[in-house]
Amino acid sequence: MADDNTSTEKLSNVNPADLPIPDELSVLPLNDFVFFPGMGFPLQISNKSSKQLIDDALLQDRMIAVVSHKKISENESSKNVADDLYSTGVACYIHKLIKSQEGLYQVVMSAVKKIQILEYTTLEPYLKARVKVLEMKTEKDKEIDALILNLRNQFKKMVTLSQLPPELYMTVAAISDPFYIGYLIASQLNLPLAEEQKILEIVELKEMLRRVTEELAKRLETVEMSNEIQKAVKEDMDDKQREFFLRQQLKAIRKELGEEDENADIKELRQRVEEAKLGEEPRKAAEKELDRLAKIPASSPEYTVARTYLEWILDLPWEVSTTDTIDINEAQSILDKDHYGLEMIKKRIIEFLAVRKLKQDMHGPILCFVGPPGVGKTSLGQSIARALGRKFVRISLGGVRDEAEIRGHRRTYIGALPGRIIQSLRKAGSNNPLFMLDEIDKLGMDFRGDPSSALLEVLDPEQNFSFADHYLEIAFDLSKVMFITTANIIDTIPGPLRDRMEVIELPGYTEDEKLMIAKEHLIEKQLEAHGLTEDDLELTDDAIRNIIRSYTREAGVRNIERKLAAICRGVAKDIVAGSTEKAAIDTKDLQKYLGPIRFFPEIMARTWGAGLATGLAWTPVGGDILFIESARMAGKGGLTLTGKLGEVMKESAVAAMTFLRAKASQFAIEDAVFAETDTHVHVPEGAIPKDGPSAGVAMVVSLTSLFTGRPVRKDVAMTGEITLRGDVLPVGGIKEKVIAAVRAGIKDVILPHLNEKDVIELPDNVKEGIKFHLVQSIEEALDIALEKDRKQ
Repeated sequence: MADDNTSTEKLSNVNPADLPIPDELSVLPLNDFVFFPGMGFPLQISNKSSKQLIDDALLQDRMIAVVSHKKISENESSKNVADDLYSTGVACYIHKLIKSQEGLYQVVMSAVKKIQILEYTTLEPYLKARVKVLEMKTEKDKEIDALILNLRNQFKKMVTLSQLPPELYMTVAAISDPFYIGYLIASQLNLPLAEEQKILEIVELKEMLRRVTEELAKRLETVEMSNEIQKAVKEDMDDKQREFFLRQQLKAIRKELGEEDENADIKELRQRVEEAKLGEEPRKAAEKELDRLAKIPASSPEYTVARTYLEWILDLPWEVSTTDTIDINEAQSILDKDHYGLEMIKKRIIEFLAVRKLKQDMHGPILCFVGPPGVGKTSLGQSIARALGRKFVRISLGGVRDEAEIRGHRRTYIGALPGRIIQSLRKAGSNNPLFMLDEIDKLGMDFRGDPSSALLEVLDPEQNFSFADHYLEIAFDLSKVMFITTANIIDTIPGPLRDRMEVIELPGYTEDEKLMIAKEHLIEKQLEAHGLTEDDLELTDDAIRNIIRSYTREAGVRNIERKLAAICRGVAKDIVAGSTEKAAIDTKDLQKYLGPIRFFPEIMARTWGAGLATGLAWTPVGGDILFIESARMAGKGGLTLTGKLGEVMKESAVAAMTFLRAKASQFAIEDAVFAETDTHVHVPEGAIPKDGPSAGVAMVVSLTSLFTGRPVRKDVAMTGEITLRGDVLPVGGIKEKVIAAVRAGIKDVILPHLNEKDVIELPDNVKEGIKFHLVQSIEEALDIALEKDRKQ
């Protein structure tokens, strides 16, 4: 069989130390190591240029120079490799080369002479330099003999104490050259690179031997101190082992005498293990840990660790479940009582209950409620748990960055605990609670891991039946748990995690829905919170609508609840002061309790004219109207965009201007006007970032209005993406945008024709009073949006 390695070996009776050293040698740099004369050992080489150096040397006289690389920081490193090398090194003779199958070189070489680098003559493909041999002259001197004798004796002592191979001392004893004796001992002292290099650079023999003697003395002192410490540690360990054996003997004696051999703590835990409802795997783990605990002294820190782990196993609801409420009529009643609207979510929960009644062992659904703040995502989870008759557990994931928050820490860490999933199950006391994972879109990630990746197993019905927490290391069945997650934005949730959840969107509420929520839920809640009754306070529908329109601007109802709380506090003060017995709040009374009106209809607040158009935008907190303002002035055809616009929105403005210039003749606009005019497009509220393609139609309408002089109708708002050919493409967030239009008093809404499906899904009370114009081209939108007459 052929060998996988290729070997090149010099077979010669010539002593390498007798060979002449050429004036120019190839230079091989060494990292973290100093090669002393008289030393020989194998060296592994993987660098391409260094391998070429070895190949070339084998074809010549096999002699190379080896120098060490200086240990310097990256900031101090020179661009020239030669500048980072020491000037003193050794001339080495290559005895043997073995080429491995992986492409590595195993080179056996020996250092024959000490040399000094005079000048580098070649830098590529590897270093070459002119060198000078530094002679190592030996001399007969009593002090040198004394130094060598002392070195040998001290080195023999170090070999004995540090358990070095005895052959090392035998080698030192057999060497006659004093330089080689000093260098061999120095190489065994584990000195820093710079210290070894200083020893190599010493020219005088006496000075070199004294320096090695000093370093050997320091090393010997360290070894002796280490041995003393080791001896003390061993004695301490012997005492502990003796105590352990005595305790074991005492235990055996008590057993023979029939005395109690377990303390009350162990006995109590053993009884709990027998009575606990555990599965086969957790029962085996508990019994094994209990047997281990019984053998650990109560004073040992390990005793507390083992006991805590055992208590976690016993406290978890492995086989404990609550019974689901299967009466779908009762569940529907609970959901309707707690929340107004939200028909899609209620329908989904009732469907789950219906299927559960037919199939008892079905997995719990994994739902994701996505919507703006204040629309009732979290409170809806509580209502669902109440309707199902399950325990409710809420876990806030906002800002969680550590994977161990989900999976727990391993028991090897001090103070380790299970993750939030296992902790919450123990708190719930059942293995089928409703888990509300709040703010899942705000999970973080850093060097401690990615929590969203840990949730992949938790939220996968095909995997979570055997969820293994790092602390417990026992599989827990999460398939019976009903998981509901909440998020404000779906885009920030990682794709694989989003794919495991059934996404249900909760859009913002309409004015009528907010009115009903306030009347049926919020007013009653605030009256109770402030010690009032219906006999103390009465709010008219007009007053509530005015609060919604003039004092709040949101997709949810949180601010409405705050305003109602402010009114309740004011009424409570009046009642306590005796100034009133019952407050009847109408629109005219709001300023007394809430102050001046905060929000006005934005359409009415604008100075209207050519170049101003109303767009519709989607935001994480609901829909909003967006004004596009255009102005022109004398110039050279430039286009300026302001309002903190994102890249996509800027591109929409450029596309709108390009369309208008391409169709200029269609709108009776002279081409020369664009060359002589600079145009400025601004989107107000400049401190708020804005982006997305849905403002394209509004930008075309604004620019067309500017250049034709035809104003845009005040009661028209629009949304849609545009193309250079004049097509209007569909966009998202239609319900939120339409609600914003209703809130602003808009009567006509221009939408892309392909968004007709979204209009059909709108509630009737939203569509009431709004005229929808579904357009396919920009020309259609312009005919609807622009006034017929030109106004200056």
